[in-house]
Amino acid sequence: QVQLVESGGGLVQAGGSLRLSCTVSGRTSYAMGWFRQAPGKEREFVARISSTGLNTYYTDSVKGRFTNSRDNAKNTVYLQMNNLKPEDTAVYYCAARLEPVASYTSYDYNYWGQGTQVTVSS
Repeated sequence: QVQLVESGGGLVQAGGSLRLSCTVSGRTSYAMGWFRQAPGKEREFVARISSTGLNTYYTDSVKGRFTNSRDNAKNTVYLQMNNLKPEDTAVYYCAARLEPVASYTSYDYNYWGQGTQVTVSS
């Protein structure tokens, strides 16, 4: 049974930083993605990282501010979020895909974390 456990969300002022973590149990050779869902909005893609960590991709609104990384020895993926903005407020989800190449489409992911709330005040 594969489980994803997220941590690191919280309340921060605009311009601040948070680091989200997602620890995966079971197999570790997953491509990983991060998605977020704000109230009243659909879930949207944020970032993805290949199983090796060599390839990353970000949605335009977070480029230059967010960094996706992974430590496969710890079975953990990270999303470092800097210069946060109120529009980044959402529940953030990590997801694992049974393929080495990540995807920006939520339907391509097989396992999901429980979500962690990120709130950015202005």
